[in-house]
Amino acid sequence: MRYKIFISSVQKEFAGERRMLSGYLQRDALLGRFFDVFVFEDMPAKDQTPEKAYIKEVEASDIYIVLLGKEFGYELEDGTSPTQKEYEAATANNKYRLAFLLNAKDSERHPKMNRLIKHVSETIIYGRFSSASELLSNVYSALVSFLVEKGDLRTEPFDKSADNKATAADLSDEKIEWFVNRAKAERNFPLTVDARKEKILAHLNLLNNNRITNAAILLFGLQPQRFFLSSEVKCAHFHGTRVEKPIPFYQVYKGNLFDLVDQAVNFVLSKIDYAIGIRSHSAIAPTAYEIPPEVIEEAVVNAIAHRDYDSTASVQVMLFSDRLEISNPGQLPSQLTIERLKEDHASYPKNPLLAEVLYLAHYIERMGTGIQDITKRCREYGLPEPEFKIRDGFVAVIYRKKGLAFEKIDADDSQNDLITPPITPPITPSITPLITELERKLLAVIDRKPAGTRKDFADTLGIGVEVVKEYIEKLKGKGLLQRIGNNRTGYWKIVNFSDDVGY
Repeated sequence: MRYKIFISSVQKEFAGERRMLSGYLQRDALLGRFFDVFVFEDMPAKDQTPEKAYIKEVEASDIYIVLLGKEFGYELEDGTSPTQKEYEAATANNKYRLAFLLNAKDSERHPKMNRLIKHVSETIIYGRFSSASELLSNVYSALVSFLVEKGDLRTEPFDKSADNKATAADLSDEKIEWFVNRAKAERNFPLTVDARKEKILAHLNLLNNNRITNAAILLFGLQPQRFFLSSEVKCAHFHGTRVEKPIPFYQVYKGNLFDLVDQAVNFVLSKIDYAIGIRSHSAIAPTAYEIPPEVIEEAVVNAIAHRDYDSTASVQVMLFSDRLEISNPGQLPSQLTIERLKEDHASYPKNPLLAEVLYLAHYIERMGTGIQDITKRCREYGLPEPEFKIRDGFVAVIYRKKGLAFEKIDADDSQNDLITPPITPPITPSITPLITELERKLLAVIDRKPAGTRKDFADTLGIGVEVVKEYIEKLKGKGLLQRIGNNRTGYWKIVNFSDDVGY
């Protein structure tokens, strides 16, 4: 299939670059097979205004490329420029848009060009260039990605590609064992920890011609950042509403993807409000965070699972006084828009092998409901509706509400004061923690044998002791489980019993 490209810019400023791109793309042995290029200079003489003629060419194209520099160009009667009109036409007609910005200071640009750049940056991710050769390289890469996305060029996804330098010795046996135990408990994973490492990896499609894949390194690597430096997560906490230096709290986390999720989530939880109520109706005091932990985890996992690992940028988690911003270097698949994410839609994972393993470990769901779940949970919790943007990558913005954690506790105490408390009071629906399938199973086992040991529970469930330890801590943190007495003569007490827990 052939595609038509429309290259737009201020006519005088980038005349040479337009001709260079047009000539190269049509002569290139690969891209010349797929693309025809239109530039201003190719327009034949006709009795028609340039503006209308160019808009028709935009409407007839498949790809719209705009070069943004310092000049704004000829101004139309309404104060806009032909370039701006063309961009708006490409947007309105759902054209595949690519924007490339000349590196320059804002003070060097026409004020209206700065406004146009801001408008463009709110809808698509633009590339930058300082020279004609750099521009050509960026355009070439973007068009190859376009062909791959359309299926005209068949290449393997990043996560399926093999790394020639990696071996099985670069993977953590302990982390693979942890995963198998967890996946068996959460998703009935068919293999056991006794299976050979190679068999487990092959079952997960993490071997490519018996070589270790990029996905295997990211998921189970001893030092994933040795292979992919940008796979780290950068976390920062600012006391105000803007990025300002010096940064009060800044941490760069490294490790496998599971550890990155846990570390980033814990970073946020350690910085936001955490309220503890009184023990008037239960042995365990009610607690609440100002942002539900599951919302934070969903946003972090989404950023890590769906980012572009070919990019040199990292996932960033930034906590401000009024919001939490989680960004990743990536963009939406062509089938989706920001608005479409908020509706029921099919799942188009950027890294399908990573997504599958994260699903088996119950870190994500398969159905593409992450954005909807975040939005729904924030609304139910009393938070403003979150925002999702394309701004140098995909950005999720979760707004904070001052005092919300304490409001939750006050509401819980007020409700309990109005009724005669039962022997074991239910959890207030507004702060009921989410319970996973494994947590339900574990509570059921503990309920039948409260004096049992962690090993007893592990043997009953057919999982590892370390996994039982991890989930007991989670249940204790959610206020659902308490240890009474010492390790030798004590027992486990389930608190805040409720049918909502479902065990």
